Amino acid sequence: MVPRKPDELHRAATPLELLYDLCFVVAIAQAAQSLHHALAHGEGWHALVPFGMVFFAIWWAWMGFTWFASAYDTDDVPYRLKVLLQMFGLLVLAAGVPRAFEHQDFRFMVVGYAIMRVGLVAQWLRAARSDRGRRSTALRYATGISVLQVAWIGMLALPAQWQATVWLLLVPAELGVPVWAERAGATSWHPHHITERYGLMTIIVIGESVLAATVAIQTALDAGAFSAALVAVILSAPVILFAMWWLYFQRPAVAAERTNWKAIAWGYGHYFVFAAAAATGTGLAVVVDHAAHSAHISSLAASLTLAIPVALYVISLALNHMRCGDGGWRHFLIALLCLGTAWLPLGPVWIAAALALLTAIEVVDENRRAIQQDGAAA
Repeated sequence: MVPRKPDELHRAATPLELLYDLCFVVAIAQAAQSLHHALAHGEGWHALVPFGMVFFAIWWAWMGFTWFASAYDTDDVPYRLKVLLQMFGLLVLAAGVPRAFEHQDFRFMVVGYAIMRVGLVAQWLRAARSDRGRRSTALRYATGISVLQVAWIGMLALPAQWQATVWLLLVPAELGVPVWAERAGATSWHPHHITERYGLMTIIVIGESVLAATVAIQTALDAGAFSAALVAVILSAPVILFAMWWLYFQRPAVAAERTNWKAIAWGYGHYFVFAAAAATGTGLAVVVDHAAHSAHISSLAASLTLAIPVALYVISLALNHMRCGDGGWRHFLIALLCLGTAWLPLGPVWIAAALALLTAIEVVDENRRAIQQDGAAA
């Protein structure tokens, strides 16, 4: 298992990585559907805690695979078989999402997570054997992942009221493993490859939002619930999702200088980007349900289920991507504007207008800087 070169030309996502990401579509869809059901039935913000917990498990499993593959993707038979084991574990994890969300029964999710981590630990042990220069780093990863996985399994033996507390303790420990391991020697992850992988996952999560909105609109139309509020969602949803895509890829790159702490902060910050993008689809579906009079919540509550994740998405982009340029204050103002529109009639229309305005300003600003750079070069 020879490490990949961090300056390798034309490094791109492999077909196996794309297949692996498709498995995450199932898990993300399960989490979004569970959140949709909870919000539409008036469970309110109590649903956000289980969603955050479930989504963390999905996101962190993807993180472990993605960063390892960027450094050690040999794409040979042993590597592929270990990825197959991780895919199997992911499907088990995805099957356990509804139980974890609705009943706080984490058994299936922990079992699926354990299967995935066995595959990842095997990859790190192989890297430790083959890459002598980064042996300590690989062994730290394998050790940290193994110890924490035992802790996750042990959590299941505790009473239900203790499990949430243990979860809060184990999550920072999980986040600390890469920080601790990379201190022994940085892995050879590829900046452009990591940027592409995160971009592809962003598209997948936004795609889940497209699917959620489409299914909700289809259900409302089949029920004959055609109204001005539903038309507003139908017209606004494509603009909102397209603007989210545009804003992300306006400045998507990870720190090019390969500074580890910056890359880790950038990678960890995407938890909020991905979670907010997935929750936006849920918000669109809830707004459709309210327009079709099938949601047991007020108009304001329905609007907030869309406005809050959109605002969080915009703020997360500002915090993650503004190190590649200035103008983050605009994102915060638009986020506040999105939240303010929740009190207005036809809220999705105003949210779409706010995102379209931010996108237009970003495009004009980028073109202005490009002209200035061309002028300075001339």
